[in-house]
Amino acid sequence: MKDKILNKAAELFLEYGFKSITMDEIASELAVSKKTIYTYFNNKTHLVECVGEFVKNQIHEEIDKVIAKELDPIDELFEIKRTVMKRLKDEKASPQYQMEKYYPELYQRLRKSQYEKMLTCVQNNVDRGIKEAWYRPAIHRIFTTRIYIAGMFNLKDEAFFKATDLTQKQLYEEFLNYHMRSIVTEQGLKRLKELEKNQ
Repeated sequence: MKDKILNKAAELFLEYGFKSITMDEIASELAVSKKTIYTYFNNKTHLVECVGEFVKNQIHEEIDKVIAKELDPIDELFEIKRTVMKRLKDEKASPQYQMEKYYPELYQRLRKSQYEKMLTCVQNNVDRGIKEAWYRPAIHRIFTTRIYIAGMFNLKDEAFFKATDLTQKQLYEEFLNYHMRSIVTEQGLKRLKELEKNQ
């Protein structure tokens, strides 16, 4: 039952925002009483914290599965993008904005964990891409890794991107294409176009 509550709460929070959804609405969606939810979670803040960790762990596990496939580095980033996309609803507002505003300590903790995961994944991807001639040998490894991570984090800045007509999914797609075209070799560009065509 605990995982069932976490899954449903995550679905509702990510679609409507952490502040908007009440415990009553979660109970109603699950067809259980609020008392059942309080058996596992002390209050809404506790539930939000558990949902945050739950979703983070799921995403990290899914990313690890992608990396284990040993795809070429370009395909790997596209596959990771698809993994992230599954978590995003097609709206302009990011639920992370509400988390940052109403649950700042949790937001910072999850952001730190996300940064550490991304640092390892992207650095390994860049190193392998250069070694296998998918990425240009002259790119600065540290800069390329950090600028990619900084870009990914800032795509979630609702204030910065609110005035655009792009959804969160479109922002991710545009950013990945922009990033890849700045680092690929001719071989990498050919592969990139194949992947874009098959999307």
